[in-house]
Amino acid sequence: MDILKVSCPGIENGKFHIDHTGRGADRSPELVLENLSPEAKALAVVLEDMSHPIKGFTHWVAWNLPASDKIPGAVPAGKTIPGGGVQGVAYGLHRYAGPKPPRRMQHTYRFTVYALDCVLDLPSGARKKAFLRAAEGHILQSGSISGKFE
Repeated sequence: MDILKVSCPGIENGKFHIDHTGRGADRSPELVLENLSPEAKALAVVLEDMSHPIKGFTHWVAWNLPASDKIPGAVPAGKTIPGGGVQGVAYGLHRYAGPKPPRRMQHTYRFTVYALDCVLDLPSGARKKAFLRAAEGHILQSGSISGKFE
């Protein structure tokens, strides 16, 4: 199976654009996918802070997004996503929570996109760990992109 390639216009030269951070508009960026398997039935996305003392601290988790070559940007807060999808709990919220490390510290953040062979039966109260358990055996492809913010 081909690797799922993920790009993000909101990350330029390896850095998050201010609009997509907790110090800006805090809007989720668009994620563009290449080589998506035609067998994919749904997408999921996780945003993690790879520099946080809690390893892989979750800033966003969403699943059951329509299988497409794009995950749209500016996903509104809420348990369900217009057009299809569920936002689980990350950062204590049902929404994208953009990068916002302590002042004068640079952190690395990673989006991972999963192509799934089914829609998951998972309540919106689920967190990343429950999503990963439910997705086990259903992940056709995954790909990621990282960016820094300070």
